Amino acid sequence: MNARNIMVFTLIILAIVGLGSWLVENPLGLLRKILVTAAVIGIIYFIYRRWFSRRRGAGSNEQRAFLKAAKQSKKRLKKKSTAKTPKTTVSPLSKKRTTRKKSNANLTVIEGKKNKKNNRASF
Repeated sequence: MNARNIMVFTLIILAIVGLGSWLVENPLGLLRKILVTAAVIGIIYFIYRRWFSRRRGAGSNEQRAFLKAAKQSKKRLKKKSTAKTPKTTVSPLSKKRTTRKKSNANLTVIEGKKNKKNNRASF
């Protein structure tokens, strides 16, 4: 064991001994201390979730676009599962093309190394 492990082990043992003696001497005080600590941690966690979840981008355009696409996908899957109709043969030319709305996603093309030759020895 290295020095760090020995210190951590010693601190854990001391904490257990301290909590045990406090439990024997003043159990109600220990319970109250644990409840107050849990309440403070819960309040801090609640504030953190409320404050930082909005800042992290929950209201951003990308997040809204993703949620909208997820809803559309769910609707599409729901329609497919509920409306099972018998297949009819329709020629592809007779189907009307639907105009699609331009998506809000900004997609970019990353240039690769397609035209560069590999310098490998062929066997």
